[in-house]
Amino acid sequence: MLKGDDDWFRAPSYLFFCPKLAHLVLVRCELNPPPNFKGFLSLKHLSLQQVIIPHHDIEILISSCPLLESLTLSYFDSLAHTIRAPNLKYLNLEGEFKDIRLENTPNLVGISVDMYMTDDIAEHFEQSSGCNFDKFLGVPCLERLIGHIYFTKYLSIGNEQGSFPVMYQNLKFIELYQVSFEDMKELLVVLRLIVNNPNLEELQISSSSITTTTDIYDLDFWEKDWPSDCTFSIVHMTDFSGLPHEIAFIKFLLGHSPVLEQMIVAPTIYVTDKVVKMLIDLLTFRRASPLATVKIVQESMIFHFVKIISIFLG
Repeated sequence: MLKGDDDWFRAPSYLFFCPKLAHLVLVRCELNPPPNFKGFLSLKHLSLQQVIIPHHDIEILISSCPLLESLTLSYFDSLAHTIRAPNLKYLNLEGEFKDIRLENTPNLVGISVDMYMTDDIAEHFEQSSGCNFDKFLGVPCLERLIGHIYFTKYLSIGNEQGSFPVMYQNLKFIELYQVSFEDMKELLVVLRLIVNNPNLEELQISSSSITTTTDIYDLDFWEKDWPSDCTFSIVHMTDFSGLPHEIAFIKFLLGHSPVLEQMIVAPTIYVTDKVVKMLIDLLTFRRASPLATVKIVQESMIFHFVKIISIFLG
């Protein structure tokens, strides 16, 4: 591991001539691969955190590591990048990403993405062409997916309503943060991930607290004939504020999850007056699973306690 303290440093040239190097972590440094660099032929784990490197050199560096299994890219700005790594299993991205494309990553099983949003990147999103979902998540062996703020927004670019083919036979765990339930394209991303994926076991999802509109979209959207039921047994939802599509989403999950065992709903602390209404609504929803247990978890920042109200539906 090479790490800069208060001052940045330049990675030494001898670093690029270590044929047996298997694990490399670089933090706060400048990295300039020489023209005669042949790649890290034994490298399996690569982590670049706050590393200054030309964008095209990142692609060359990654593609020159044929045994690479784990890749972390953190604190990169305005990065547009294609990742080609046939043995890659785990990918962790954090930073300002304009465009990320995964190609030749057939063994990828775990993805975690934490995206930052700037005005330039937001404008780039609006002008993008193609489907980000297909460019980024065309990975058939995926088992675990974690998407932080703006991830579903990124995937929604170019994603149109249509058929939801089986994409992930091995996907078992999904965690999505800050999903906007006022953006129909983001909701389509969520549905594309959870519907018709036969081995999904657990879903964790949080709602965005940013209100952009007071319009109530077409709630008949949830009454359509979806291709198959959801297969997860555990659902954990946080920061829900009682928006119409949030309630409709809960109703959809209860009615389309025949093996659901536990649903936990944590309302946002800013609208605690809606908790009772949410409870009443949940009691009236049809449930596909006779074993479903629903818990409403209410956190109080004033008294620093957690109050759990358990409702056994069935």
